[in-house]
Amino acid sequence: MEIGLGILLGIALAASCGFRVFLPMLVTNIASLLGYLKLAPGFEWMGSWIAFACFTVAAVVEIGAYYIPWLDNALDTISGPLAMIAGTILTASFLTEASPIVQWVLGIIVGGGTAGIVKVGASAARLTSTATTGGAANAVVATSENILSVVTSILAFLLPIITAFIVIIIIIYLFRKFSELRKSRWLSGKKEESIPPFN
Repeated sequence: MEIGLGILLGIALAASCGFRVFLPMLVTNIASLLGYLKLAPGFEWMGSWIAFACFTVAAVVEIGAYYIPWLDNALDTISGPLAMIAGTILTASFLTEASPIVQWVLGIIVGGGTAGIVKVGASAARLTSTATTGGAANAVVATSENILSVVTSILAFLLPIITAFIVIIIIIYLFRKFSELRKSRWLSGKKEESIPPFN
């Protein structure tokens, strides 16, 4: 039961990391400081006041940076691996009854994988916004991501099963969309190859 709940929390918070790296870690830190959450051995540092200060500063800087037009798309490149690392750490920190090997394996597969998939989807939305509006709507995208990250992080602790279920549905949807996109590109490439050269 403890491992199952930890996995559900990991899925929900890792998805939140796909929107913002440090906001879910800050929410987790606050939940630990309030005594609402017990972290796995070796992860107690995440519930310290020093971590609170670091996560707060990092979250504020990250949020502000995404409102700078030329910087937001560049940040997506850097924050992709960071989101996967954050998702891995968060998931591993909830598996209080698991061995270290199980902690990190599940952390990487469940947490890192979930954060990576959601991050790709969020980055695709920003690139689409940049291409279609010249970056004018990127602030709207950034605000939506901020809200989604905070709401998902909070709901992860209040309603972990429902939140994780919603996240899984979103991941399945993104998988299908990416598969359709790759298939359409592949078919268009085949059509171009089949067209004989004009002499």
